[in-house]
Amino acid sequence: MGVYKVVFKKKVERKLDTLPPKQAQKLSLLVDDLGANGPVRANWPNYGKLKGTNTHHCHIDKKWVACWVETQQGIQIEVTYAGSRESAPYA
Repeated sequence: MGVYKVVFKKKVERKLDTLPPKQAQKLSLLVDDLGANGPVRANWPNYGKLKGTNTHHCHIDKKWVACWVETQQGIQIEVTYAGSRESAPYA
């Protein structure tokens, strides 16, 4: 598979500095994995595609979630959320 460009929604970008170090490190690993292997990441805990959407998600920790969409098929992935499970934008 090709290499994807991974970008962050502005809201997520502003929040990155506030993530606890452990979760920030895991998010970085996820972003690297998305960039190298694409949006379908079944190797991450609780990975799933939100029903009726083009949004994917997984747990980066027991209480932390990341969500992303493939904005340009085969080219770009946008991380749309990174934070607590309780505030995740599930459909």
